[in-house]
Amino acid sequence: MAGNYTICVGTIGSGLWLSPDGGDSWQRVRDGLSNESRVFGLTGHPRERRTVFAGADDGLYKSRDGGQSFARLDSPMNDLDVWRIAIDPTNPDIIFAGTRPGALFRSNDGGRNWRKLPVEMVDECPNVGVPRVTALTVDPSDSNVIWAGIEVDGVRRSTDGGDSWSRITNGIYDLDIHDIAVTVNGGTTVLTSTPGEIFASHDRGESWQGLGVRDQFSLRYCRHLAQKADDPATLFVATGNGAAGDAGAIQRSKNGGKSWEALSLPDEPNSPIWNFATHSADPGLVIACSHYGELYASPNAGDNWKKIRREFTEIRGIAWVPN
Repeated sequence: MAGNYTICVGTIGSGLWLSPDGGDSWQRVRDGLSNESRVFGLTGHPRERRTVFAGADDGLYKSRDGGQSFARLDSPMNDLDVWRIAIDPTNPDIIFAGTRPGALFRSNDGGRNWRKLPVEMVDECPNVGVPRVTALTVDPSDSNVIWAGIEVDGVRRSTDGGDSWSRITNGIYDLDIHDIAVTVNGGTTVLTSTPGEIFASHDRGESWQGLGVRDQFSLRYCRHLAQKADDPATLFVATGNGAAGDAGAIQRSKNGGKSWEALSLPDEPNSPIWNFATHSADPGLVIACSHYGELYASPNAGDNWKKIRREFTEIRGIAWVPN
């Protein structure tokens, strides 16, 4: 599938960028978003291969043409920063969105109508001031179970599709949540990343154990988690030497987090690795970005990487979709 895919890059302050040829050429997306838009999150539709959702500083947007153009979905989030979007893989009409200030919303009809969900979150918090939803995922083995992570206000879980929520504290001693991933590999495991540790739960959040990555990773600051689309035991972690650090690395596990290896990148990243993009259309293709504008692509699930020539301002969200 070499080059036959589209990369979408969401930036802070310079809008959304698009490459229709796998990173060889780039164009700014001007249809529906402005040059000054802050784009925090990008999520591809699980069934409609050219549909992409974008969370921006003025609400939620949807593209049906692989990111060439976007239309804003009118919602209670029009005046909020939308940081995360999650789609129910069993019923894609059900969409969840998380915002700054911290709040969760749900649509049951593909984004036409939205309801704010009853989730208690603090109004102020350490480090970032105003809490924001930095993690949002639907359990692939039970779509009634929804996970949300708040920076900086801990983990929330719903077991009834989002109608009610509980705060998870047992074993997660760091409330600075960066991401949550759910893997299904002979059993369900929930992983939560924080600045200095990854926590795992095998009982849907009733108890958690740290994986001890502080002793395994050379760069211990952890951000995004991703997994290979056809192999949930293969995990990727974006790491660095601090939120505004000057170094980054990618760690990979092929056994669900029991052991890790640092992957070799062609150039040393200028800042922490921040995010990943994967897609079921080509499970081996992984796109990674650094916090300050660099992109890396692997065609074989991390065995080899190339640096994409174009660099950007601060990147928050990335996605790729097949052409």
